[in-house]
Amino acid sequence: MKIDLLRVFCVVAIVLASPFGMASAQSGDPFEYGWNLDGNASELRFLSVKKSKIAETSSFATLSGRITEDGQAQVRVLLDSVDTKVDLRNVRMRFLFFETFRFPEAIITTELSADQLTDLHLTRRKEIELPYSLTLRGLTIDRTTDVAVTLIDNDRVVVSSITPIAYSLEELNLEEGRAKLEEAANVDITPVGVVSFNFVFNRAQSGTPPDLPEAVLTPAAVALETKGEMSRDECLGRFEILSRTGNIFFASGSTRLDDQSLPLLENLYDIVSRCPSVRLEIAGHTDSIGSDVQNQSISERRAASVVTWLQDKGIERDQLVAVGYGEDRPIVANDTSANRARNRRIEFTALTE
Repeated sequence: MKIDLLRVFCVVAIVLASPFGMASAQSGDPFEYGWNLDGNASELRFLSVKKSKIAETSSFATLSGRITEDGQAQVRVLLDSVDTKVDLRNVRMRFLFFETFRFPEAIITTELSADQLTDLHLTRRKEIELPYSLTLRGLTIDRTTDVAVTLIDNDRVVVSSITPIAYSLEELNLEEGRAKLEEAANVDITPVGVVSFNFVFNRAQSGTPPDLPEAVLTPAAVALETKGEMSRDECLGRFEILSRTGNIFFASGSTRLDDQSLPLLENLYDIVSRCPSVRLEIAGHTDSIGSDVQNQSISERRAASVVTWLQDKGIERDQLVAVGYGEDRPIVANDTSANRARNRRIEFTALTE
């Protein structure tokens, strides 16, 4: 009896000392049950350079993703969750650079080969060449990069970049955003971004396929900022940035808001509703085409249209002031169609008490 008990004790000790135990026996199928991204443990970083020599690293706080049982992989990046460690810099990145009110997410897709990873449970780490697609701002770019796939244990795997991936901002359709950032921050920004990642996946449960949540489109839902009512300084900074977006549109010669203005207007409403103590001037501006009288009238009526839209959403009328400046305050010369388009704008200014 003593010998039998000793043998049982030894077997139990060996099992408990095993890194995974018998319940987590290693599998030769790298995609068994599929995988869910652990967004809290994962990282997606990008490096930018300003003034030719100052490098800044930023990241995204909200990621989701999965790998299916046949190796189809997707990672979604909610761009509103950009994290530069500075509040108003985050807001500039959201509204001026990425235009998250129009393009809320970036999507990375790829297909992993079971042949390349069948022995991962033995090697623990493999470096593979991985073709992938990046969809951002309505564009899809196909590239190939080298990644390391590391099996932490039978139910946890890490896919990480081996070398950083460089993109020109032009190929990502971000040049206009760069120009807006440069003007807002009064700095030169190098037109290249460098990306690296560390994606951590947990194995899904048997009978429960890996899940991939849809993008959250509620304004600022995942933004790293004050929740609820904001301070006056936070409000002032946001109104100044919103004035630079150039994304409130009217039909030519009309004072009726175009439907493509709605994404920005929804974000404007979200901010105004969280700044109840700030009285806001909404100002209309025109280019120099047409008479002074016509331009003055249309600028006033366009500003009034935005005020009415906000009122209809529930903002108190006495919090809003509509003003028209006609063609009197151009921000650039009215000498090209592009410049005239910039001068036709709506601006937001917090009024002093």
